[in-house]
Amino acid sequence: MKIACWSGPRNISTALMYAFANRADCGAVDEPFYAAYLAATGKDHPMRDEVLASQPTDPEVVIASLLHAESTPHSYHKHMAQHMLPHIRRDWWSGMAHVLLIRHPARVVASFTKGFAEAQLEDIGAVQLAGIYDDLVAQGIDPVVIEGSDVRADPEGMLRRLCDQIGLPWDPAMLAWDAGPKPVDGVWAPVWYKAVHASTGFAGPEGDLPVLEGRMAEMAEAAMPFYDRLAAVKLSPAAG
Repeated sequence: MKIACWSGPRNISTALMYAFANRADCGAVDEPFYAAYLAATGKDHPMRDEVLASQPTDPEVVIASLLHAESTPHSYHKHMAQHMLPHIRRDWWSGMAHVLLIRHPARVVASFTKGFAEAQLEDIGAVQLAGIYDDLVAQGIDPVVIEGSDVRADPEGMLRRLCDQIGLPWDPAMLAWDAGPKPVDGVWAPVWYKAVHASTGFAGPEGDLPVLEGRMAEMAEAAMPFYDRLAAVKLSPAAG
């Protein structure tokens, strides 16, 4: 089984990748379209040159690699929604299980702008996630939407439900991993993964929403309708 997980930045996307990669039956790929995204947009992200040198910049080469047979029974693809630019074809999505990972825009903006102060709405993935959901549904694919805060509040309960939804047997190895860098990490890990490298499992429940002002508040407000659409169809943390 190939599992494509789509997220915006500064969610629990890396921790979720570690959870799947910690299974003996599952490999993982970290943001395979990142270099293609930077090459096409010219965005000056931290470690831009290193990212461009570490991955193919041709989306077709990336797609071919994702469709290639894996050495493990299952493979997990961690994608950033904003990396899926309009010119990249999407007909290769069939036959995969798709997961959309959402987070309240205020939390995303507050966290992401600490590392990329010039971020705009297009950089936080909310608009693109809603578009990916629509495109999946148009292809007859029923994606599973989960919220990072729900996983943090009840990791085992939510991950069991997620595995059930995508037809993957439950494995308790998903709940804990060793601290430190992982072989699956992208080259950009030193900039973005410090907190998750210090972890051995999912962080606890989140606190109150951050209070934003000015441009950051406007960005979060603009993202809310797209977040709300997906939150309305997310996998409930309640049983049943």
